[in-house]
Amino acid sequence: MSEATSPSVLIVGASRGLGHAMAAEFAARGWRVLGTVRGEGTPLHALAVARPGQVEIENLEMTDHGQMLALRERLAGRGFEVAFVNAGVANDNPGATLADVSAEDFVRVMTVNVLGAMRAVEAFGGLVRPGGVIGVMSSGQGSIANNANGTNDVYRVSKAALNQAMASYAGRHADGPAMVLLAPGWIRTDMGGAGAPFGVEEAMPQIVDTLIAQRGRPGLRYLDRFGTPVPW
Repeated sequence: MSEATSPSVLIVGASRGLGHAMAAEFAARGWRVLGTVRGEGTPLHALAVARPGQVEIENLEMTDHGQMLALRERLAGRGFEVAFVNAGVANDNPGATLADVSAEDFVRVMTVNVLGAMRAVEAFGGLVRPGGVIGVMSSGQGSIANNANGTNDVYRVSKAALNQAMASYAGRHADGPAMVLLAPGWIRTDMGGAGAPFGVEEAMPQIVDTLIAQRGRPGLRYLDRFGTPVPW
C-alpha cells in the first residue's frame, strides 16, 4: 500500500499504554497514524522515529479545550478512516466510595474521562470519512447491568457517564459513521497494573480487529475487544 492510498487513524491519547500500543498495531498493518501526546520523549516519539513519514505526533492536553480546538483547525481538510479517543484516569484511591472521594479528585476523573473525551469526539469526529469509525475507550466497568460487586465507584461512574454522553452524540449524528464504545478488558498497563490477566501484545490486535470490523456499520455499539456487545 502506498502512502497515498494507505488508510489513516487519529488516536487521541497515544503517549503510552493502550494508546501507544494501538498506534503501533495500526502502523504495523500499514496505516498512517497521527497520535496526540503530552510532553516529549514518549514511546510514541520512538515509534515516529522508527517509522518516519508514517507516524505523526501532535501535542495535546485533553483538559485544554482551546488547545483541542486549535488542533482541530490545524487538521481541517484532513480525513481519517478511524478516529479513536483514548482517555482514562482513575481516582487516587480506587476503593473510595462517592462518600469518601474528595471533590477535587472526582472532578479530575470526570473532566478527563467524560468532558475531555467528549470534547475530543466533538472536535475530531467530523474528520472521519464516510464509512469510517469514531471510537472511544470505555470500560466494562461502565456497564450498569454488570455492576454486581459495588467497587471502583468513581471510575465506574465516569465510564457510565461517558457511555451516556456518546449515546447523546450518536442521537445527534444518526447519519454519521460507525461509533464504538470499546471495553478492552483488564489489561496489564500502568493503569491496569501487573495483576491484570492479559498483556497488551495479546489484546491490542483483537482491539484493532474489532474497530476495523465496524467500518461501514453506522450506529453506536458498546463492544468488548472481541466485538461482543456489552450490556448497558
